[in-house]
Amino acid sequence: METKRLFIDDLASKEQALREAAKLIQQGEVVAFPTETVYGLGANALDSSACAKIFKIKGRPADNPLIVHVASVSEAKKLVKNWPPEAEVCARQFWPGPLTIVLPKADCIPDIISGGLDTVAVRMPSHPLALGLIAKAECPIAAPSANISGKPSPTEGEHVWQDFCGKIPLLIDGGKCQVGLESTVLDLSGKPPLILRPGGVTWEQLAAVLGKVELDPAVESGFLISNSRQPKAPGMKYRHYAPQGEIVLISGQREQRIAQFVARLNNKKPSQRMALLCFKETAVALKEVVGEFGEPAIAKADLVFLLGSRKSMAEAASRLFKGLRLCDQHKIDIILAETLEEKGIGRAFMNRLKKAAGYKKDRI
Repeated sequence: METKRLFIDDLASKEQALREAAKLIQQGEVVAFPTETVYGLGANALDSSACAKIFKIKGRPADNPLIVHVASVSEAKKLVKNWPPEAEVCARQFWPGPLTIVLPKADCIPDIISGGLDTVAVRMPSHPLALGLIAKAECPIAAPSANISGKPSPTEGEHVWQDFCGKIPLLIDGGKCQVGLESTVLDLSGKPPLILRPGGVTWEQLAAVLGKVELDPAVESGFLISNSRQPKAPGMKYRHYAPQGEIVLISGQREQRIAQFVARLNNKKPSQRMALLCFKETAVALKEVVGEFGEPAIAKADLVFLLGSRKSMAEAASRLFKGLRLCDQHKIDIILAETLEEKGIGRAFMNRLKKAAGYKKDRI
């Protein structure tokens, strides 16, 4: 299959891309497009056969549900059996944006979308290309992240191209995604409201408008749910976001983190390729630590990827997946990844990083 890649340079290219993508969606095909979170691999959410293609192309387990994207609140209400006051509050406050709401599904939702559950996950993205595509296709669009299942999510069109060139008919390349992490998934099918996956809308923001909001134990513990439990949201049951190399989490106070980086770099074997995913402040400090032969400690790393400043959790969140993908391109064996405090968007950052590490509890 030939994959067409359409870059968005101006209004004319935008309209052409949306027309072509919408036509393909209406024909039961799968297309890749940008959202504010990550790139999505989309199909008509009301077409079971089209949605089955998503699972096949990604290599996605059948019990891993898909998120349905809509262009309006009224469209979302048609996909669920009831729309509680909490959903209205969240939609008014956070839509369009990186928040997915889980509610009992309407009869029009195919079982393949929900993984056989009686609920459906719905969100209204804020990216103009995503909203434009939904509107032109005249149907809700089911779309997981546009990456091979289990691998780091795509935050740039090039990432999608690397994974799916020759496997899908069309990629709308809209450049870099703003948030860079998947949406928050909030379960409103029961009480109290339950965060199944942290993301661009934080627990603190949700608690401010809803009052009591709980975190699913799988979010807080850093472990996947058991095989006997069906996941209500993507990313709960299977390993996600994983690069080829082993990830070692570097935590603690500043001096402790620096010492851990130096110790690992000093013990690096000649055959190992090692990368640092760290903050600018840490990289500066490591340049000042001199090794036994007079070179900076950081010089022993085969790749140094800066997550940004520790003062900006949002910047780190937006750069994480790019860093993990770059490690694969450089065939890195060991990734030393600096951690963040689990609050605000830092909770989502750490959720993804721990999953990428295979949910290992040990940190050095």
